[in-house]
Amino acid sequence: MSLQPTNEPIVLRSDASLRLSEKKPLLSVVIPCMNEEAVIGETARRLIAVLGAADFHFELIFVDDGSKDSTPKILRELQSSDARVRVVRLSRNFGHQVAITAGIEHAGGDAVAVIDADLQDPPEVLLEFVAKWLDGYDVVYGVRSEREGETAFKLWTAKLFYRLIGRLSDTEIPLDTGDFRLMDRRVVDALLSMPERDRFVRGMVSWLGFSQVSVEYKRAARFAGETKYPLFKMLKFATDGIVSFSTIPLRLATWIGFLASALSTVGIVVVLLERYFGVFGLVKGWSSTVIAVLFIGGVQLVCLGIIGEYVGRIYGESKRRPLYVVRERIGFDAKNASTSVRFRRRAAGER
Repeated sequence: MSLQPTNEPIVLRSDASLRLSEKKPLLSVVIPCMNEEAVIGETARRLIAVLGAADFHFELIFVDDGSKDSTPKILRELQSSDARVRVVRLSRNFGHQVAITAGIEHAGGDAVAVIDADLQDPPEVLLEFVAKWLDGYDVVYGVRSEREGETAFKLWTAKLFYRLIGRLSDTEIPLDTGDFRLMDRRVVDALLSMPERDRFVRGMVSWLGFSQVSVEYKRAARFAGETKYPLFKMLKFATDGIVSFSTIPLRLATWIGFLASALSTVGIVVVLLERYFGVFGLVKGWSSTVIAVLFIGGVQLVCLGIIGEYVGRIYGESKRRPLYVVRERIGFDAKNASTSVRFRRRAAGER
């Protein structure tokens, strides 16, 4: 089940330094995955090797976002061989950002990290994240200094997107970042109190504030398998990010309307001068009328499309459906399960 909105104030937990004085911290690592049979075993091996040598406890929460291959079977085997592995299987594919949210909601750690299953984000960088967190930062996010194995088109569009949303949004979203990050428990609790459906997690975390710091790293090529973000999904993701954090497109529709009206006024003047004085020597016919109609019609459709994007999101929110549906939980004992259930009840105003 997903979180429901509440009017109750968010209760923030004490900071990391107080918790760490009492016991070793628990780091929850959320790994969303879909059809990753070629890489998921290596991902688990590297994460366990890196985190197992560190001086803190950890749990790996794999969120299977409706895989159609043998990913669920492999995850079962991983969990049966290591009790620190937990699996959340969603009933179908709900999307990468919702899968991240599902994993975060099931995480019980003092800090929660998010990393994709394709090993493009090196697990070793998590240790740098933890070090910054222990220094007192609430959010530590990765900044890609290099991106191997990606086409020039992908690099160019990614750069364009981050700079565009940076100009449009009132929230400062760091450039060249993804969802690869670590968040303190109080940031996680605040994030889970935000119930919107069209989620742009990296922007939501930036909006929350708190103390945030970056760590540069070299992004590797995908270890195996194929990207789960083809062009269409990339465009949808970019649209979600822009519409969720900016109303400028709505203002743009208004500006385009004013521009079209101004051009129409100029056209009227031109037509009158030509009609009565023959100033421009234009060839009489239907061309100018067709051009004007097509231009105004195009402007109207663009404006309606922009407005429709926002109205569609209002419609989606109004239905109040859960963000996701869980098909199966594996490796969660009663204590693990009660943590997320308690939070969901508190967020929904239950007792």
